[in-house]
Amino acid sequence: MARVWQHPFLNVFRHFKVDEWKRSTKEGDVATVMDKTLKCTVYRIRGSVCASNYIQLPKTSTQSLGLTGRYLYLLFRPLSTKHFVIHLDLSTEDKQVIRVSLSNLFKEFKSTATWLQFPFICEAETSRKGVAPSSARWTCLQLDLHDILLVYLNRRYSHLKSVRLCANLLVRSLYTSDLCFDPAVNVGEARRAKLPVTPMPREMSFPVPKGESWHDHYIHIWFPSGSSAASKPVQKSRSPPDAVFPKHVPQLLPPRLVAFTKSRQDSPSSVVPLLGPTASLGGLLPEDGLSCECSEVSIVGGPSGNSQEPLACMKATDKHAAGNGLQMSVCKLAVGPTAPEDVAKHKSFLPDPVLRLKGVIGLGGHSTKWALWTKDGAAVVYPCHAVIVVLRIDTREQCFFLGHTDKVSALALDGNSSLLASAQARPHSVLRLWDFQTRACLSLFRSPVHTVCSLSFSDSGALLCCVGKDHHGKTMVVAWGTDRVGRGGEAVVLAKVNTDVDIQAFEIAFFNETRMASCGRGSVRLWRLRGGALRSCPVDLGEHHALEFTDLAFGKAQDDCTLYVCSRSGHILEMDHQRMVVRHTRRLLSTHTPSSPLSQKQTFSSGPGVAISSLSVSRAECAVGSEDGCLRLWSLDFSSVLLEAEHEGPISSVCLSPDGLRVLSTTSSGHLGFLDIPSREYSVLMRSHTAPVLALATEYNQGQLATVSQDHTVRVWDLATLQQEAPCAVTLHPTQPVLFCGFSRGALRSFSLEAVAALVEHRCHRGAITGLVTSPDGSLLFSACSQGTLAQYHCAATCCRVLRVAANVVCQDARPSANALAVSGDSRLLAFVGPFKHMVTVMDAASLDDLLRVDISALDLASSHVDSAVAVCFSPAPPSHLLVSTSSNKIVVLDATSGHVVRELCGVHPVACPSLALSRDARFLLTAADRAIKVWDYLTQSNPSCQVYIGHSEPVQAVAFTPDQQHLLSVGDAIFLWDILASAERSPPGSAQGSPRAPPTCQAGRNATQPEDAVSGANGLPRQQAPVPSQATPPQLSICAGPSEGGDGTFSVSDEERPSEESYSTTGLCRASGTPMLVQKKACGAGDRTQGAAGGPWGLSMLPHPCGQPSVRDTRRARTQAAARPDSYMHFTARYKASRMAKNVSFPPAGGERLHLKAVVGYNGNGRANVIWRPDTGFFAYTYGCLVVVEDLHSGAQQHWLGHSEEISTLALSHDAQVLASASGRGGAASCCQIRIWDVPGGSCQQLLSHHRTAVQALAFSLDDRLLVTLGDYGDQTLALWNMDTYELISSTRLPEPVHGMAFSPWDAGELACVGQGTLTLWRLQQHGDDVSFQVHREPIPEAVEAGELTSLCYGAVPLLYCGSNAGQVCVWDTSASRCFLAWEADDGEIGVLLCSGSRLVSGSNTRRLRLWAVGAVPELRRKGSGARSRSVFMEHELTLDGAIVSAVFHDSMDMGVVGTTAGTLWYVSWAEGTSTRLISGHRSKVNEVVFSPSESHCATCGDDGSVRVWSLASMELVIQFQVLNQSCLCLAWSPPSCGHPEQQHLAAGYSDGTLRVFSISQISMELKMHPHLTALTAIAFSADGQTILSGDKDGLVAVSRPRTGMTFRVLREHWGAPISTIQSTRKEYGDFGVKGTDLWLAASGDQRVSIWASDWLRDHCELVDWLSFPAPALMKVRVLVAPQVGMAPLRPATACSAFPQAPDCSPPSLAAFCPWDRALLVCAGLGPHPEVVFYSLCQKQVVERIPLPFSAASLSLSPRACLMAIGSAERVLRLVDCASGAAQDFTGHDDGVQLCRFAPSASLLFTVAHNEILVWEVTDC
Repeated sequence: MARVWQHPFLNVFRHFKVDEWKRSTKEGDVATVMDKTLKCTVYRIRGSVCASNYIQLPKTSTQSLGLTGRYLYLLFRPLSTKHFVIHLDLSTEDKQVIRVSLSNLFKEFKSTATWLQFPFICEAETSRKGVAPSSARWTCLQLDLHDILLVYLNRRYSHLKSVRLCANLLVRSLYTSDLCFDPAVNVGEARRAKLPVTPMPREMSFPVPKGESWHDHYIHIWFPSGSSAASKPVQKSRSPPDAVFPKHVPQLLPPRLVAFTKSRQDSPSSVVPLLGPTASLGGLLPEDGLSCECSEVSIVGGPSGNSQEPLACMKATDKHAAGNGLQMSVCKLAVGPTAPEDVAKHKSFLPDPVLRLKGVIGLGGHSTKWALWTKDGAAVVYPCHAVIVVLRIDTREQCFFLGHTDKVSALALDGNSSLLASAQARPHSVLRLWDFQTRACLSLFRSPVHTVCSLSFSDSGALLCCVGKDHHGKTMVVAWGTDRVGRGGEAVVLAKVNTDVDIQAFEIAFFNETRMASCGRGSVRLWRLRGGALRSCPVDLGEHHALEFTDLAFGKAQDDCTLYVCSRSGHILEMDHQRMVVRHTRRLLSTHTPSSPLSQKQTFSSGPGVAISSLSVSRAECAVGSEDGCLRLWSLDFSSVLLEAEHEGPISSVCLSPDGLRVLSTTSSGHLGFLDIPSREYSVLMRSHTAPVLALATEYNQGQLATVSQDHTVRVWDLATLQQEAPCAVTLHPTQPVLFCGFSRGALRSFSLEAVAALVEHRCHRGAITGLVTSPDGSLLFSACSQGTLAQYHCAATCCRVLRVAANVVCQDARPSANALAVSGDSRLLAFVGPFKHMVTVMDAASLDDLLRVDISALDLASSHVDSAVAVCFSPAPPSHLLVSTSSNKIVVLDATSGHVVRELCGVHPVACPSLALSRDARFLLTAADRAIKVWDYLTQSNPSCQVYIGHSEPVQAVAFTPDQQHLLSVGDAIFLWDILASAERSPPGSAQGSPRAPPTCQAGRNATQPEDAVSGANGLPRQQAPVPSQATPPQLSICAGPSEGGDGTFSVSDEERPSEESYSTTGLCRASGTPMLVQKKACGAGDRTQGAAGGPWGLSMLPHPCGQPSVRDTRRARTQAAARPDSYMHFTARYKASRMAKNVSFPPAGGERLHLKAVVGYNGNGRANVIWRPDTGFFAYTYGCLVVVEDLHSGAQQHWLGHSEEISTLALSHDAQVLASASGRGGAASCCQIRIWDVPGGSCQQLLSHHRTAVQALAFSLDDRLLVTLGDYGDQTLALWNMDTYELISSTRLPEPVHGMAFSPWDAGELACVGQGTLTLWRLQQHGDDVSFQVHREPIPEAVEAGELTSLCYGAVPLLYCGSNAGQVCVWDTSASRCFLAWEADDGEIGVLLCSGSRLVSGSNTRRLRLWAVGAVPELRRKGSGARSRSVFMEHELTLDGAIVSAVFHDSMDMGVVGTTAGTLWYVSWAEGTSTRLISGHRSKVNEVVFSPSESHCATCGDDGSVRVWSLASMELVIQFQVLNQSCLCLAWSPPSCGHPEQQHLAAGYSDGTLRVFSISQISMELKMHPHLTALTAIAFSADGQTILSGDKDGLVAVSRPRTGMTFRVLREHWGAPISTIQSTRKEYGDFGVKGTDLWLAASGDQRVSIWASDWLRDHCELVDWLSFPAPALMKVRVLVAPQVGMAPLRPATACSAFPQAPDCSPPSLAAFCPWDRALLVCAGLGPHPEVVFYSLCQKQVVERIPLPFSAASLSLSPRACLMAIGSAERVLRLVDCASGAAQDFTGHDDGVQLCRFAPSASLLFTVAHNEILVWEVTDC
């Protein structure tokens, strides 16, 4: 309601009574005078000092005008030879006041966070520069307050707070409005000429002498001239644009924004609109073609206050688009100070236009219900987004009506096909009338209807009716007289009326133009036009009054008075429109009933109806389209169905041709087609995507186009016919009929176009595919994903294979784009944006070696924001150029070899250009952004001109040239095919193979060979030139035999490196009639191998190993392609790790370790069967990462068995409890998994075994402990048997399918059982000397059981075997008879754990349920055989835990046990008490921070699971847990001891949604929730007094908040553009080093910068003390070292700094911390080109010490007591450095990179974290 009283405009002077002293302030020489020009009283403000003579509204600064109008109109005239100043105070939505000042005193544009200064340049004959000339005119200054704040400060406008008008000027008045007025048009002129503009109200207009032009007397200035309302002067702009565009970007102003007449431009004393840097906000493009020429340029301020920008006044010539294309020629202006006379007029390159729209693939956009026949029935008319298409059905030729700027919402064609009417969705109410034969736009006008939903023409074309909603949401019907359109006249409103009834369809009767009919929800009405009024009356519907009617049609016979109406319930009503009664009612019924699945004859009777969406009537038939996808043709009496055609989606509309022989139909899925009644054939005219098209690819040989869309479809089109082919593809192979498609879940699939079948699928990516490209020679394919992974494939053969995969290479912030990857024309180079958004990398396409990295942000040193790359494209070679589109709306052309800047195209589009393409001869450059396409004359080196084409109603996603270079393709809302009208020209001189000659390099390129120190700024001064990109080749990608989970983020796979696909003969293993027997003889020679005499049912091969030395090669020879992961949660999958193993490790000497592993916090819930407990001996062990943890359950003391380097998957304990076996995955250079054999009493590793390639699924000891069986996972599918006396591999068996579990028999050492996909396999081991034989029986599950796959097993009483299934059933087998005799439903999910002892059975499943069953009656049931029933089996107890059950071990009595879950928790379960007690717990996901209480009694951790956990340091038990759902907790801080009483301790936590929460430890509750940031918080810290919280986010903002009030009172933007990685605060003495403040704090960001501040938050004081900017590591570009000479205060001890807790990046985190043992030192790591720790002296302002590191630091912590420093690395090593002596010790224990290390306040404990693993180390003094 606040805006209503201000609408349509508000006279500010009158409303606030400027004449009264109570409401305003007038200071100095302010008087009212009579102006002769305006013939009215105006205010004159004059004086020698502008600031002393002014009018101010309101009176005081504490008051506010509260005016919300978007536009401010100031009617004023500058006093001649004087200066003036105008101040506006604007309030933003976040309550901040911004001052906007305009004055001819200002020489350049300047901006701060709270002040914008715009120069007003008055060009005149006077010698005083800037002052107004003597002949200055009255000016209407129109300010778009919304866009001023949005463009220049990225803020949202709320209201106008105050205005101050300072001397020297004359002011008539001040107005605000939400409407955009045209001051040159008054109300009378607009009414007479029916202009589609909003005229200036009479009160605001200037008087114009009769017969003269407004522009001859006055000046209109609109600023910003590129505002988003540029093309919609009538529409109210109440909401901000969807996107915020970059600031200070030089742009050519749209011609409609500065519309000055020729006489005005020729005037010698014109006041040229000035106004600072311009920015285009991308409003609607002009509705018709515009041809623009540069006429005048005025140079004013620049983006940085010192450079300047052009501003052009242009003369626009409007011409309707009568052809097949709209074009706009735009001159490219150079940036720099240029006088108007020095600017030459640019000539557009020829031909002009250079493009012509040839074809469009698509239908609808706003709606798919509009498709019409022409009168002769030879063509159909339909809309495709903003284009109207006429398609001839015989030749499939298309022609177009172009001019709409948004989706067409309705169409109508008169009876003679001479007039076509169309309406568009936005701007509202815009209608066009077209000459259908010439396709010329006859009339463009606006309707009172706000949203047009239906149009109807009379048969003669003299009347047009429009139905829609007005701005109040009420239905409105408008009738226009169109008989004079085309003869010089315009459409005239004959009548309009509002109605409360709903109207879905409206039609004018063909036999009487004054009669109409409408239908809608609950109403059918007949209308009549008489006497300039529309009147209607309803038809009595009786019992059908509640139906929802969808369409209607008049009977076609002249004497027929029938009106047909259909409904959504399936009813069709026949009405007499003369008598207004219902004659007949029929209903279309569905015949697809459960009892009758086949379609029956359609009938009209009672029952469920089929929704009818449209109908059409001819003289003999009625066509009906329904939402079941069927088009039915009925006789007019509806006695039978004549024809029926089933569509792929619900039908939107049907239309019978004028001759009644064809039925046109459209569907909601974008299909257009017609049914030919005589031939009974259906023809598809058009198919289309139903959502925006995202990418395209073309293929030369077959002339095919492939597109991918947000409608989840991939389609292939024939470029000749524009018809859709096989529905597959994203990128086509250049030489073969193969296409490749990437999916959102990381899969890449290839398809054969000939066979229309999938060929192969690859899953190298873990995120959505963002880029896909093939090399021009067809040998290589490259893909990139949103997780930063780049994959290379060999695609010369039909089935491509993976060659290399590199992790963290591509930018992770990139969106899917056709220009995400680019390959050079010679297939030698690959380019992409990465590893950061501001960096472009060029690689060798064959080896993926880095050749070049260019920092885009370093190319423009004067820019105030960090530039980033958006898209890349190679030019034809030679010379090899790389075109890079940037976020600052530029295209930078780089030399692909050296990285030097060759040329730049500035201001290419108002927004960043996501797609670009260069023609093969390099003549034309295509760019696309928003809804416009630009074609650039690329060969012109200086100021190339361009042509602009419109037609798309939604942003263009991709552009490309067809392979023959004769056409251009653009995709977005639809697929547009353009003809290129330019003829082929010869190559320019100096070019090779049609490529352009190398243009002259710019200044940056010419000076690129200067000394390194001058470039990088090593002398401490800012760089004067852009640095030369580094050409040093980084380390090569590592190559291993397969994808290494534990590698360094890269791996390489090739078929040549895999074992050959050969295997030992298995011909002797065929099925025999006797007992299956496999016989193996143990031998010492390879030639002594023997095969079994008979084959087993599985066809297994047992492979011996000579001399007891198992050869890994033997079993792997039989490997085929790795199987897919089975649908069983019990299969172990190691967590993905991008870290690599360290190479140079300095382990301490024995007995000299400064660290001892004391405890671990958590349990590995990712393992399977990884808990061991022997109640009789008290032995308790479990796994945690790569550690085996042996814990005393009474004292809590832990032992840690180290040896594995990768995550342990499973454990097994021998029956005598003397030997423990543990298995882990393959890591580093190892080719096999590790199986370690541990001596339990001594805790030492006795033997290391290796055989399996991927992972070990299960381990089992035989009853006599002489044998160990190891089972490989689904990727290995190998079962190995080991001799535990000699640790030799006895045999290895290749399994044909994955096995889910296995177990040795507890009563027979030679019996082994395995369960898998629907079968139970029993193995009988027999040894006779050196001979080993197996007796194998494979029994399928009985069909009556319906158990699916068997996933778990355990032995019970002799001879029972219990098996669990993935369907939740438990099956009981009699192993002596090999039969299943009993089964029952034990759970709703998969049973993964089974344990049995005596008469009790425990089952655990993925539903988190643990159940205890009484199975004492099962042995008795065995005697009943297959007739046994499960009624005697019942459940005794049930518990629900916190995750799926993966491990369990129980006492023999089954009364108590220990259970492990996937949540990382170990539970003690007591069935007797029915309770579960948490023994061990930890974080399930990544841990982001560890903090300590001041008393060191507790510590707290936070993680990606959204939890904050408080632990007792004495027992390491969980005390408190705060949980926030669906968010990640990324940073944490504990309040300092100075913050109140000890019991009043708080935790401050930052979350991924930008919120900050404060938790009370004593009250165990959340006390405060704030939202100081818009992006994720990455660092947080309390001030020294605990009364203030400092928080940093991912965008580099630092917010200062008070937890007591919940207010954020300061935001620091100095680190904007890079995430804050560290914030640390300490106390200092007030006044130390001459700097005020009680706190000293630092902030480090990811761009290698550290800032140190002194603050006194109670006094709102904050002062920069020092600023450090280090050179970047080798991965990044070098930045400038700037060390301001600012004083520094003494420091307080601190403990640690944090690494950035987001997704892993290529660059090391920026780490910084105050040195606890020397207050004058700052310790930094991760800053600089080399891995080292830097000690920076705040007093000396220089680096005083460097400690080199063998690896990059991922975390850093300083001991508060001793001179010790802990450094964690991404190479899984923890290094402890004695800073006094320089000695270093390395420690291992983590299976991933050490991302956190934190010393406790007492320095006696050190916590280290790798992902979710927390290790606690004890620090010793030795």
